[in-house]
Amino acid sequence: MTSFSTRFSVALRIALRELRGGLRGFYIFLACIALGTAAIAAVNSVSGAITDAISSEGRTLLAGDMRFELDNREATDQERAFLSRYGDIQLSTNLRSMARLADGSDQSLVEIKAVDDAYPLYGKLIADPDRPLAELLSTDGNIHGALVAPLLLERMNSRVGDDLLIGNARFRITGTIVTEPDAISDGFGFAPRVLTSRDALFASGLVATGSLVEHAYKIRFKTPTETAATIREAAQREFPTAGWSIRASDRAAPSLAENIERFSQFLTLVGLTALIVGGVGVANAVKAFLDSKRTVIATLKCVGAPASVVVLVYLIQITLVATLGIALGLVLGAIAPLITATYLQGILPISAEFTLYPRALALATVFGLLVTFAFAILPLGHARKVPATALFREQGFEETGLAPWPYILAMGAALSAIAALAIFSSEQRWIAATFLAAMAIGFVLLRLVAYGIAFLAKRSPRIHSAALRLAVGNIHRPGALTPAVTLSLGLGLSLLVALALIDGNLRRELTGNLPERAPNFFFVDIQGNEIDAFRQRVETLAPEGKLIEVPMLRGRILALNGTEVEKLEVPPEGRWVLRGDRGLTYARNVPENSTVTEGEWWPDDYSGEPLVSFSEQEGRELGLKIGDTVTVNVLGRNITARLASFRTVQWESLSMNFVMIFSPNTFAGAPHAWLATLIDGEATPAEEATILREVTRTFPTITTVRVKDALEVVDRLVGQLATAIRAAAAIALIASVLVLSGALAAGNRARTHDAVILKTLGATRAMLIRAFTYEYLLLGIATAVFALVAGGGIAWYVLAMIMKLPSNFLPDVALLTLLIALVVTIGIGLAGTWRILGQKAAPVLREL
Repeated sequence: MTSFSTRFSVALRIALRELRGGLRGFYIFLACIALGTAAIAAVNSVSGAITDAISSEGRTLLAGDMRFELDNREATDQERAFLSRYGDIQLSTNLRSMARLADGSDQSLVEIKAVDDAYPLYGKLIADPDRPLAELLSTDGNIHGALVAPLLLERMNSRVGDDLLIGNARFRITGTIVTEPDAISDGFGFAPRVLTSRDALFASGLVATGSLVEHAYKIRFKTPTETAATIREAAQREFPTAGWSIRASDRAAPSLAENIERFSQFLTLVGLTALIVGGVGVANAVKAFLDSKRTVIATLKCVGAPASVVVLVYLIQITLVATLGIALGLVLGAIAPLITATYLQGILPISAEFTLYPRALALATVFGLLVTFAFAILPLGHARKVPATALFREQGFEETGLAPWPYILAMGAALSAIAALAIFSSEQRWIAATFLAAMAIGFVLLRLVAYGIAFLAKRSPRIHSAALRLAVGNIHRPGALTPAVTLSLGLGLSLLVALALIDGNLRRELTGNLPERAPNFFFVDIQGNEIDAFRQRVETLAPEGKLIEVPMLRGRILALNGTEVEKLEVPPEGRWVLRGDRGLTYARNVPENSTVTEGEWWPDDYSGEPLVSFSEQEGRELGLKIGDTVTVNVLGRNITARLASFRTVQWESLSMNFVMIFSPNTFAGAPHAWLATLIDGEATPAEEATILREVTRTFPTITTVRVKDALEVVDRLVGQLATAIRAAAAIALIASVLVLSGALAAGNRARTHDAVILKTLGATRAMLIRAFTYEYLLLGIATAVFALVAGGGIAWYVLAMIMKLPSNFLPDVALLTLLIALVVTIGIGLAGTWRILGQKAAPVLREL
């Protein structure tokens, strides 16, 4: 018996000689592997580039080595002295307010950032005109300088040199902001930026007790010996009740980094879907290629080549071609960060230099190799059984029965490795596992759908039309395209339907149903001495409206059951509750839009230990139960309350909802502001404009948010996100098209024989074209129906069970899906079979 090395050497020589003839038969194979590999490599490379930019440019993004943030209060002298030990300090104050034109003709919500003379400690603020920041923000008499985002000029139809009224102060627009180094670390804002001095902000009267203000103290270390971890520990040890949020430059924008990580994981799974769908194309392409090599395989066996050598020959060829496809995909993935950098340079400090991300490329390479092996191994197992008599009879190997068991085990091992790699390379492993399980179920269901279509076609009544009768027969005959079409298009179309329905329902909720249920206005930072006058003014402006007012404080959760939140293992979906400060309130009675689901509400005259009612979904995600304790920091004071009840919260209503509502005695005597909403379903746009203008003019320190304006911003963001997701889903659809093309190529020889025989018996080309069109039409409709059902189910689960939003079936999505399915199946089907209709009969008949 020859050794494996000898057999491999012989197989390698034969494989390389055969490849001298080119890659004919492997082009679809190449495209499938390259597309899926490129998607995975590109997504992870871009994610790596952004993450590295956030990490390496953390000082610039944070505008400091560390950032200590306090809400609603400034640091005490002792806290300030503590921060000064470690380096230079720069103080920024952020809040939202209303900016008005000097003549009162227009107003807009703005994000105000007030800085001191040390700003920025790192990086550079670039303005237009490019002059020193101190000069641009200087005060001339009672007029304060301000830089604004260009969007504000567009919204208020103003220009540099015009005056704005903010609060009780007058500001002159001295320029526009081109680049703000620490904009990302400040978080996403719904309104344009106004940059001014802290002196100007305090002159405006906007900073008062209970105002929603963030004070950020940024430190530039004196010496590099200090570490963020030791400073954080010292701060928490010396000032345990400070309630500050501490961030270091290595995590300058944690929310952005986590969102990028989640989105990249989602796109990686979509890319993996494209690669696995492409794997079906690999199987079809390998089958078609081996079918074309049947005489070569038979010849090798006739001259004494063992079956193992035959398998090695074509496994080597497939591996070499797959390596070429993977290399093409890696090249596309490697240059993706360069392309992305051109779009994000104004947002993130991403380097425009070419940089490789080995982990991303390695991950894509391993996925590509595993998918190739998993889907090529069974056709190779069937090729092993090609009899030598195939050299003398022009017939291919028929895939009847199972492949030899070692090949089935090898495929199972490869698929298991793919699943394990996808799950363990993902941070949210449960989501990855669910995604893969759903895809596996999809494969099984699509196979059952194919059997069902063939079953119905076989038992259909006799049809008088010869073309239609031939089409129905083609659907259920041996070697039919039915499984290939349903499998290749089913997953891609289902993904597109799901995403289209999710996007359509979100837009419908944001622009249709939600504005009808949502309040017209939110009023923020209403001071206690203004609440009565404010109430009277709004009732005069909107006599039919419903004004709801609640006390408003800000606080941060420090501990659950005595354990600091930094030491807790919290699921990703619940982390937002613990990140940063939360809006807090107290109430004697259950809010009208809430229902207690567990526990009890406190009595009206309750005066015992502090109690808190928690939003049920968020509380469950944090692992809380009735009787647990929650410690929050409010105005520098730690308060521990016992969990008394869970309640439902209708977040989608956009009414005043709070994660935590405390018993009234919890904040007895604490200074606070008020939050109010106005609901007036009959108010016209003109009446809303009057309310906005009059409230802003009468109460310049109250921030008024028109809900429809905020929804327009959200709708724009959802649209941008949906575009990116659709582009990713299109990759899966393209892979499906390639798979369909490969399936047609794999069946072309049998189709050629059928067409020649039918033409010999008198069938015309026109009749054959009608028959093939009917066949692809029926298969396209069946696949579209499955995609609508499967995609609709996925969309319902995401919307109703995860997002807790209404889910509606959208007819336009159904029609578009049906159209895509028919165009793809009929178009590609006819394109693939057009050539065989012109085959001469004699050469084919001689080979039968």
